[in-house]
Amino acid sequence: MIPGSPSRRALIENAVKGRSLWDDARRRLLRNKAAVTGMIVLALMVALAIVGPFFVSFNYDTVTKTDVWMKPLTGGHLLGADSLGRDLLARLLAGLGVSLAIGVVATSVSLVIGVAWGAVAGYVGGRIDEIMMRIVDTLYSLPFIFFVILLMVTFGRNIFLIFLAIGAVEWLTMSRIVRGQTLSLKSKEFIEAARAAGLSSGQIIFRHIVPNLLGPVVVYVTLTIPAVIIAESFLSFLGLGVQPPMASLGTLIAIGAQDMELAPWLLVFPSVTMVVTLMAFNFIGDGLRDALDPKDR
Repeated sequence: MIPGSPSRRALIENAVKGRSLWDDARRRLLRNKAAVTGMIVLALMVALAIVGPFFVSFNYDTVTKTDVWMKPLTGGHLLGADSLGRDLLARLLAGLGVSLAIGVVATSVSLVIGVAWGAVAGYVGGRIDEIMMRIVDTLYSLPFIFFVILLMVTFGRNIFLIFLAIGAVEWLTMSRIVRGQTLSLKSKEFIEAARAAGLSSGQIIFRHIVPNLLGPVVVYVTLTIPAVIIAESFLSFLGLGVQPPMASLGTLIAIGAQDMELAPWLLVFPSVTMVVTLMAFNFIGDGLRDALDPKDR
């Protein structure tokens, strides 16, 4: 029994028990004002993308000839209308949802492929590691835009192909990060104990290696989503991304750049939305990186 007052005993017992890595990281993350602000802003963006279209009286693809280039706060258009009389707010909410969906789905594709590829290469090692990483190097040498154009010509243009094309490129960096972490983990005592217990390589990789990679992987995921959104916006700006009448932030910015002299609001509002969304993701990513950094604990 620990001597002293009940409050003192409770403090000592809590100190003895300690805190888990994720509890400590959560507390550190919530103390980061920029990260908390980013999470709040991102939550609002997601809510607007999901619920917002139900509260707008216009559809994102409704053409109204009498509302061409209508200014904000006129004719029932809160953010104005474009060259075809389509409500900008409705298109902005739809575009935000598409861009977020592309970011999440393409990042999920890169996460699954990259984690599996990098963990297997790092754990198995030897010639298999060499072959797998040379494949990654070869794919790295292909220009991103060339790879996407090749997929578009081969399979045609659709939004699911954009998910595949972007995810098929972004997993390369993920695999390198996971491989490096796996190389440092596979010589640890708990891995040796798992081998001694007779577990197969697959069981060791996915039960012991991968769970211990979640820290750096989660941080990289939060930084990959904005990179994917930018990549999709770049493709849409070139006319290779989301096809009309569907919209994304990239297509809206491309249209706004064409009509910026006649209707500057078509460029300003999508650009501001893009910047705010990307900054929110970056703040969260920086906060997670600081919270999970063992050097700062």
